[in-house]
Amino acid sequence: MDNPSIITQVSKEEAKTPLREKGHLPVSSKKPRRRSIFHAIICCLPQSDDNANQVLGSSNNNTSLLPDGKSSATQVLCSNEAEALGTIEHKPPETFNSYCRKITETAVTHHLLPEVKAQDNGKKCVVIDLDETLVHSSFKPVNNADFIIPVEIDGNVHQVYVLKRPYVDEFLKRMGELFECVLFTASLSKYADPVADLLDKWGAFRTRLFRESCVFHQGNYVKDLSRLGRDLNKLIIIDNSPASYVFHPNNAVPIASWFDDMSDTELLDLIPFFERLSKEENIFTLLQEHKSS
Repeated sequence: MDNPSIITQVSKEEAKTPLREKGHLPVSSKKPRRRSIFHAIICCLPQSDDNANQVLGSSNNNTSLLPDGKSSATQVLCSNEAEALGTIEHKPPETFNSYCRKITETAVTHHLLPEVKAQDNGKKCVVIDLDETLVHSSFKPVNNADFIIPVEIDGNVHQVYVLKRPYVDEFLKRMGELFECVLFTASLSKYADPVADLLDKWGAFRTRLFRESCVFHQGNYVKDLSRLGRDLNKLIIIDNSPASYVFHPNNAVPIASWFDDMSDTELLDLIPFFERLSKEENIFTLLQEHKSS
């Protein structure tokens, strides 16, 4: 099975090769970086101005962006953003400053996750990646695919072949019992949503977040945990790409990228660790121990 996986953004020129979820800058030697249709749908390497506008919300600057194209709260520079934020540059200074405060407060208070459900009260929150963490997907036909997902690209339907990582069923079932689980992927929802429907038999994922919820930062789609609306002291992310959690590396449980090794046991091996983590008061101590082991 070819290594690139699926679904970020696709152009007709890319329709003959696979897609991938992660950002296009090299982050790990374990993660192949061939451009492909999967690269376009899962990870999105914009090939034209139109593609870039679709990916980045029509903004041409280099700041990390919210889905609506505005800078994130930590990057709102009121003195420079008047035109971009609505152009009130001819207003009195106090009006402008008030407008900037309003924009910043809105960015700060807008959370990606809904209120915690009753069943998850008191539980820690775990953000779980999809591609190369739980599954691997490709446009190349394979005989042992667990799922085949039709995805429409430029008016044409392509079949996406999805392999489940070994022990993903046991992992998701137990994680759903222990934590408030959130699927967070840089892939497009038209691919990732149907995969999650078939993958998550137990309703482990309370919420699903897709590429539009990521922050585009230095060529990568970053999962900014501060925007979720959960206590960062009780928030963990498991992801095969360090670029995805570059803003919060101390909250991460790294996992090796998976493509088609059916002897892999990493998800199974992680269950006892997460069982301990669910009871731990200080998650950072245990996370650091895990990374050092």
